[in-house]
Order: sequence, then C-alpha cells, then structure tokens
Amino acid sequence: MDVLISGAGIAGPALAYWLRHHGFTPTVVERASQVRTGGNAMGFRGEALDVLDRMALLEQVHALNTHPGDAAGKGRDGGPYTATPTMIFEYHLEILRGDLIGLLYEATRREVEYVLGDSIAALEQDADGVRVTFERGRPRRFDLVAGADGLHSRTRSQVFGPRERFVRHLGLYTVAFGLPGRRYPRGTGPLHSVPGKTADLLSARDDGEGRVALHFASGPLTYDHDDVAQHKRIVAERFAGEGERIPHLLEEMNRAEDFFFDANAQVEMDRWSSGRVVLLGDAGYCAAPASGHGASQALIGAYVLAGELAVAGGDHTMAFAAYEREMRGLVAEHQQLGREGADRFFLGSPIREAPDMTATEVTLARIVRLKNYVSGPAVT
Repeated sequence: MDVLISGAGIAGPALAYWLRHHGFTPTVVERASQVRTGGNAMGFRGEALDVLDRMALLEQVHALNTHPGDAAGKGRDGGPYTATPTMIFEYHLEILRGDLIGLLYEATRREVEYVLGDSIAALEQDADGVRVTFERGRPRRFDLVAGADGLHSRTRSQVFGPRERFVRHLGLYTVAFGLPGRRYPRGTGPLHSVPGKTADLLSARDDGEGRVALHFASGPLTYDHDDVAQHKRIVAERFAGEGERIPHLLEEMNRAEDFFFDANAQVEMDRWSSGRVVLLGDAGYCAAPASGHGASQALIGAYVLAGELAVAGGDHTMAFAAYEREMRGLVAEHQQLGREGADRFFLGSPIREAPDMTATEVTLARIVRLKNYVSGPAVT
C-alpha cells in the first residue's frame, strides 16, 4: 500500500520508518524546503525509549542527551517554586527536537521518498484510495493519507473542519533558540522570572552548548505561523523592558537560525480518522509542550498506527479503530499533564510538595504497555 504522510517533524518520519519496516510504501511531504531544525528539549521515558530501542536509535539518542538539570521560578507571591520539572517528569533522556528530527530523517531517507517544499492542497477520497492535489507537484493517488503536520495541521482542517473546533489554547507561548559558540555548565538556570514570564538558560549535550527557553502568558494571538520574523517581533515586544540580561538574549534571538515559537495548546477530537485519512501526533492529539510528552506521544503513536495496519493486513477501518483504542488512555494522561504543566510551571501557581509529586509519578505510570508488533530492535 502507498501511504502519504504530511509532515516531516517527529511523527511523520517515525511513521514512515515503521510503515517501511512492515512492507508499506510511505511518501513524506513537507512544506518546508528542508528538514526543520531548532525547537525545545524533549524528554523520554518508558515506552518511548522502547520504541527508540526498536528503531536502533537509542544509543544515538543517548549520545545527544542534554542531561537536564533543575529549574526554578517564582509564584504569584514572589516566592520560589518548591519543586523541579525533572523530579516530576522523571525523564530518562532528554534531546533537542532538531536533533531527534535529524536522526529520524537519516534513518529513513534512503528508503522513503521525501517531497520537500510542497504541501497538500486538496484531498478527494473514493472507495479505492485518495487523490491528492499538491500545491506544486502533480496530483497523485495513495491508498491512505496520514496527517502528521502538527498543531496547525492543514490535513485536519481539510478533512475534519476548522481549527477552532479542535484546538484549545492553554494561555502560554513557548520560545526556544540556541546560543552558538557559547558554553555553560551542565543544567538549567533561571535568568528571569515574574508571574506570566520566564527566561531560562540551558546547557545542551555534554559540550555545554547554550540554549534559551522563554515562556510568556497570553491569550490566543493572531499571526502567520510561517513568518519567523513576525514571531520574533512578538517575543521582543512581550519581553521589552524585562530584566538586565533579557535585552542581550533578544539580540541573540534575532540572529538565531534555529528559532522555535508556538502556543501551548491541545487538540481534542472525538475521532482521529475519516475514511482513508488518519491523524497522528500533535495534528490529532497535541498535549502541549508543557506536558513534556509530545515527542514520546508521537513516537508511540507512529509505532502503534503502523503496527495495527500491519496486523490488519492493510484494512484501514480495522487498523484505525485499534490505533485509537490503544492510544486514547495515553493521550488523556498526557493532556492532563499538559494542562497542569502550563499552570504550575509557567503561570505562577506554586508547585506542591512531595505527596503530590508521588501522585504525579503514579499518573505517569498508568500508561498502557506497548504491543509487540516487532520482535527485538528493528534495523533498516
């Protein structure tokens, strides 16, 4: 079966890997002219590590581990938070988003067709497949289409309805960018924190490469999601006049080529498929960066979706239903963490003491175990 995947972030290439492993023929279309870089750090634990291991990528991910340290901030009363994200999330590994995308691309590019600099303009389903009209390329037919094109998914809008029906804004925006040539001690340090705004300096990987993470509270903003210059202007306006070191960071931001900017929002849908089109990762069930589990969710979802298609012998109706059954519980847990994370870590709510951390750890443990669609690591 020929499967078109829209989006070359994390979910798309991961799905392409597993589809190819199970004998399908995936094609990945990405509107950017090259595989995207940049982004914030992402943590992995449990089942996501199992998926990386089965993809024979775990050793490479270990080599790029950022070794996250503790973070702190101020509550509404000006006092410090009482806990750290690393204690609550219990990451076993943390890696920069761009690094993971690079690994997934390298693991798939020799056996998977990538169409860069193009996107889906229209989808027409019939009993036998999907006719896809592209913005630039010639029309083509596929047996299935998977939308892995993120929070602002065009696939979701084209097939399921307007964005406003499904996207829930959490009142927070996240920014991340690197500081090329700057080295800092391992760990995380708060540079500036007031209710509704934080700036943290991070050291990434063993070489201590510097990175900055900014967060600010805001209602939904109207902007062009592809206009990076506009994104930087929004951030500069929000942090104008804040802190002694903030002006310098804003200068670095203007020069950054690996700039990441997006809302903390969640996608809530009653179903993730319609006919021969299915949604994956943030496109269908974004948990928000504040959950700390979006990348894990994407990796696990790709593994499950491809595995269920293989088990069903390509019967998409059966496979899509099984995929939803397997993933719904995990998504519900992660979205709850996303809502709590946006409130506790960045919007000024004090983090509570050890008993609640224990409860959070219990919540994280209530995640379904992976089905064994493959035996042992899968090596392309």
